[in-house]
Amino acid sequence: MTARSIATVCLSGTLEDKLSAAAAAGFDGIEVFENDLIASPLSPSQVRRRCADLGLSIDLYQPMRDIEAVPRQDFEANLRRAARKFDLMTELGTDTVLVCSSVAPQAMDDDELAAEQLRVLAGHAADRGLRVAYEALAWGRHVNTWEHSWRIVDIADHPALGLCLDSFHILSRTDDASGIAKLPGDRIFFLQLADAPRLAMDVLQWSRHYRLFPGQGAFDLPAFLGHVLDAGYRGPLSLEVFNDVFRQADPHRAARDAMRSLLWLEEAHALRSGRAEIARPPAPPQLLGHAFTELAVGGAAAGTIAETLTAMGFTHTGTHRTKPVQLWQQGRARILLNGTITDHHHPDLAEIGAFAVESDDPGRSAARADAMLAPILPRAHAPAEADLAHIGAPDGSSIFFCRTGSDGWLGDFTPTRTGFELTAETHSPVGLTGIDHLGLAQPFDYFDEAALFYRAALGLDLEDETQYAAPYGLVRDRTVRNDTETLRIVLSSTLLRRGSWAPGVPDPQHVAFETGDIFATATELRRRGAPMLDIPANYYADLDARIGFPAPELGCMAALGIMYDRDDHGEFYHLYTELLGSRVFFEIVQRVGGYRGFGAVNAPVRMSAHRARRLTLHPNS
Repeated sequence: MTARSIATVCLSGTLEDKLSAAAAAGFDGIEVFENDLIASPLSPSQVRRRCADLGLSIDLYQPMRDIEAVPRQDFEANLRRAARKFDLMTELGTDTVLVCSSVAPQAMDDDELAAEQLRVLAGHAADRGLRVAYEALAWGRHVNTWEHSWRIVDIADHPALGLCLDSFHILSRTDDASGIAKLPGDRIFFLQLADAPRLAMDVLQWSRHYRLFPGQGAFDLPAFLGHVLDAGYRGPLSLEVFNDVFRQADPHRAARDAMRSLLWLEEAHALRSGRAEIARPPAPPQLLGHAFTELAVGGAAAGTIAETLTAMGFTHTGTHRTKPVQLWQQGRARILLNGTITDHHHPDLAEIGAFAVESDDPGRSAARADAMLAPILPRAHAPAEADLAHIGAPDGSSIFFCRTGSDGWLGDFTPTRTGFELTAETHSPVGLTGIDHLGLAQPFDYFDEAALFYRAALGLDLEDETQYAAPYGLVRDRTVRNDTETLRIVLSSTLLRRGSWAPGVPDPQHVAFETGDIFATATELRRRGAPMLDIPANYYADLDARIGFPAPELGCMAALGIMYDRDDHGEFYHLYTELLGSRVFFEIVQRVGGYRGFGAVNAPVRMSAHRARRLTLHPNS
């Protein structure tokens, strides 16, 4: 099995904290970042013993900078520095040092000189039983591509000199790394892996602040890994991620997220290549859609949301046999209102505490999630009640796996009317047929973790990040969905919350219901007195200027609060309720054609309208 390693620079805390976190997450080895060792009270030999006690190998010492292609006097000083570091490496118990391509102003554009000096350095290393892994920094002064670094290593022709290939330095400059497969595998001494979003910015700043763990960004790391393995590399798969958020996060949590990213990457590569030597977790079962969404509600919010659901055409069909949980249904849309008292309970509480997904094999879904390091949560249930497997998501919510109609969870509810039978689908008096998507606000620190979590643990497809300017700052969105478009979750996050865009609503969540005729649905919702959100007239004036709707249709949209978006594949109509309780609202959507988005262009208008309505209802908030 391939060894998995992580650079200490990925994690927050002291070196001792990082070692403990890496070991607890199941890593086989580490890269020791020089600054971490310098700041540690442990001697190199003590670090070596600590790692041995934790079951960690020390796979790399890094970095050694600005060594090659420099004037003679500078190189002699570099050799003295290297000799000290080689002593340290021997005491530390590692045999490979990373040498980055020079960024020094005195470095010369001379491949022969660079090769000669690296050959001398490798000779000194070989005398100690050590190796030098040469890496092309994407911003190197003269050497900034893997091809160039390989030319120099090839010219130097020393057995103790090889390459370190870093996915960020390579993929930040090119999308085609297929040539790596032609390298001699024994000359690739080390592999460092990092993902990243696609950004148009200085590559050094991109690298230092925005790297991500595999599966969280936009790089095609499965293909990249395939090229390296095709070359014959059989060393550790090591993560080297510079990220401001990760380096301030709980190191144990970040290390677990990092391990999950490697598990995902190995599986993604194995599925493409058919390689048998890479372990695979249980394959994700087919996910069929949203089974139910459970709202945790306080006493006051429970009443408000129950009234709203009634006005929206939902029926209170059942009450849980042993818990204060109500089942509300319309079509295939199911909402649970959970009034269980918790430590953070307050009368206005309303938040998505859990949701369930339909799986064609709930047990395998849970096993898959467990293999991807998603915590399986204990759940108290009576002997006759359904034992639904569920896991904990990064934001603290729970995810259940079930098969409505065959695993018996509906049987845990007592029908609200004598002779009434609970069924998987009910009448739709206002035309709501199911759940289109969930909108889940994520803590900023967990946003990237959550994206990978849903991708790896549930096997969902991850869309690229989108951003939009909202009334109170930049909002980041990422969508995860299944391939049949029956399960969609929009993850959103903001950097800061200094005051809320709506009083008392720090991070809103919502459930979006689908309809086949939004005009008929909206008309009926207004007739029934549902608390629908009014949209400013300015929005419709702009919509008229941009789209040119016929006046009667535009007037109807304005009267009903219907918003609109379109793309090259289809159209999207949607409207919203007011905010309900502490942080929840409902959305009704109609998709026309192949539209796959969520009307993000309208989100700032909706947020402003929510705030204005909230201030009207709560002027002293």
